[in-house]
Amino acid sequence: MKLEFWGVRGSMPASGKDKNKYGGYTSCSSLVTAEGECIIVDAGTGIKNLGERLIRHPEENQIEIHLLLTHFHLDHIIGLPFFAPLYSPRTTLNIYASLSPEETEKYLCGLMGSRYFPVEFGETPSKKVYKKMPEKEFHIEDVSVSCCPLTHPQTNMSYKIQEREKKIVFATDTEHSEEGVDLKLASFAREADIFIYDATFTPEEYESGRQGWGHSTWLEGTKLANEARVRKLYLSHFNPDHSDKQIDEFISLAREKFPQTYGATEGLTISL
Repeated sequence: MKLEFWGVRGSMPASGKDKNKYGGYTSCSSLVTAEGECIIVDAGTGIKNLGERLIRHPEENQIEIHLLLTHFHLDHIIGLPFFAPLYSPRTTLNIYASLSPEETEKYLCGLMGSRYFPVEFGETPSKKVYKKMPEKEFHIEDVSVSCCPLTHPQTNMSYKIQEREKKIVFATDTEHSEEGVDLKLASFAREADIFIYDATFTPEEYESGRQGWGHSTWLEGTKLANEARVRKLYLSHFNPDHSDKQIDEFISLAREKFPQTYGATEGLTISL
């Protein structure tokens, strides 16, 4: 299984020479399984470059994509109108979300409807298959996928993707509990090889009035990583106001609490 980060910012895209190291696109990651299945987690602005890679196939080849949406906040879906495979009749786009298929379709159509975009979502030539995430795990060929609800306005899901003994857990856009570590999430992420966690705020920023916004800190990420005994922690969903230098400092501080801490970086590829 190969993991690649295409966007690691949260809330909105960021640009500037002080943000080149980690990148400015919003949330999107892809996984390619041993069988060659393509799984995408979220459709932030990072999905545009991924789409351009996926569409570079001979015309006779079909493209099947499994898109897992954690939730419908704009920074996690705003790249979808610019996703090249959406406009190809060769594409089958399987879209998974916590909502019913009818609700998912309604929200995505609203993203490109009326005066917001020149092309209606339903008019694009790709085949779209809407699927509600089951309460129990399901399989995409030999890969198992399961989910866990997170603390975030209008709901959000953590995804665990496992191929053979290797596990990756995505948990961006979540707020830690005032009572301590989220034990349900810790259990869900238990012994994951890669644990991707929300580092939107510093502890000081969070305490200065960001409670209830649905986001967490690098410090809480290290607590969860230790509790869950994960192999590696990747901080992600970086604040668009935080520079590369600041993020470097957060990672350095986090390593004092959990040595195997890294920063998710746009373009980073990890093979498991």
